[in-house]
Amino acid sequence: MKPEDGAQRIEAAFAAAGKCAALMPYVMAGFPTLEDSLAIGRQCVDAGADVIELGVPYSDPLADGPVIHAAGTRALAAGANMAGVLEVARALAPSVPVVLMCYSNMVFAPGAEEFLERLARSGACGLIVPDLPLEESATVRAACDARGLALVPLAAPTTTPQRLAAIGALARGFLYTVSVVGTTGERAALQDRFAQVVARAKAATAVPVALGFGISTPQQARLAADAGADGVIVGTRLVRAAGEDPHSVGEVVAELGAALAAPR
Repeated sequence: MKPEDGAQRIEAAFAAAGKCAALMPYVMAGFPTLEDSLAIGRQCVDAGADVIELGVPYSDPLADGPVIHAAGTRALAAGANMAGVLEVARALAPSVPVVLMCYSNMVFAPGAEEFLERLARSGACGLIVPDLPLEESATVRAACDARGLALVPLAAPTTTPQRLAAIGALARGFLYTVSVVGTTGERAALQDRFAQVVARAKAATAVPVALGFGISTPQQARLAADAGADGVIVGTRLVRAAGEDPHSVGEVVAELGAALAAPR
């Protein structure tokens, strides 16, 4: 894979989405089982996913709310490990850009170079590391760039303008823009801030802006798109569906996609 291919493939998926915003489902690898999570990922692709965020189960997550945390705990108890997660990525990668979401311990414990080499061989396009601060990301970003992987940063509503500009300038693939303060989870009312959060993110970067955290309904997804988001990330709602009935996730994704289908 040539350097930058991962970032280019992600950005191409945004451009070719055919919706008012790219649809980006989150799939917890290994939940309820590794086989189930692969089937769920394939349902997402068939239902119109443009990019898949593939979560790695971890015992001590910082950004995950209770639903995703519980799913990760169950996945670990069922025997999920990094090798299995990367096999899920490998199976999905030919059909859709896959961006892995994991924590820094998983990157640095085996050594960043070794970890990123394995990730690149899986066919994944990028990596999100919520607990990797900008000041400590240069080595990982350079290693990602060398392997054609996009290191996707996060920006919060509380990120200062100066820091947001620095993050946005170094973003690869897309800028993961957090819609609310707090962890992931379904929320009843948050769309009143979408436009402000998206606008400041788009002013700080040249890559697409994807909005996540708290978006769970088709109506919220559409409001995020109407607020200017280039992509909409939905996680907790889909993980909850996977726990209730793994075969139902595709239907939920299709409903989200339908809300994004009409032009702005």
